[in-house]
Amino acid sequence: MTDAHITEPDVDVEPSVEDVNENGAPAEGTADEGDDLEERLVAEGEIAGDYLEELLDLLDFDGDIDLDVEGNRAVVSIDGSDDLNKLVGRTGEVLDALQELTRLAVHQKTGVRSRLMLDIASWRRRRREELAALGDKVARRVLDSGEREELAPMTPFERKIVHDAVAAVPGVHSESEGAEPSRRVVVLLD
Repeated sequence: MTDAHITEPDVDVEPSVEDVNENGAPAEGTADEGDDLEERLVAEGEIAGDYLEELLDLLDFDGDIDLDVEGNRAVVSIDGSDDLNKLVGRTGEVLDALQELTRLAVHQKTGVRSRLMLDIASWRRRRREELAALGDKVARRVLDSGEREELAPMTPFERKIVHDAVAAVPGVHSESEGAEPSRRVVVLLD
């Protein structure tokens, strides 16, 4: 994948690991900044958890809410009854809408834009596994056949997973083509 094909939603920026002094210890201020980020993300998760708990009560759904921090984002997971699948939708569209509403609720309380990730009934985890397997399978097929392959349109979240899976296979690369909502991954030989 070339930089020309990366759009902002496709990229997760990780904190720099270069913030160390000559001894390999965290440079001044970076430990505090990391602690501040961790605290801010935990607070985001708690605000999101409270918001989602109220929403579940209003909708009369049962679910256990789990809060975590992965990388540089808060992750909120809801698991429990089979009814929760109704909050995912057929292709995750309801889950995406709930995630955006939850991000807005966090923004309203904190004044800071949230990159929070919401997962319900482990749908995103399973989808991530499916897409990684698809990316690997298509990359190997392109490697064998020499023919480029276009995948179905995907969200930025889904395309990022496929791009990462393709990047792990030597001899092929992937690019995103088209405009939203029809933007798709194309896998090609190097």
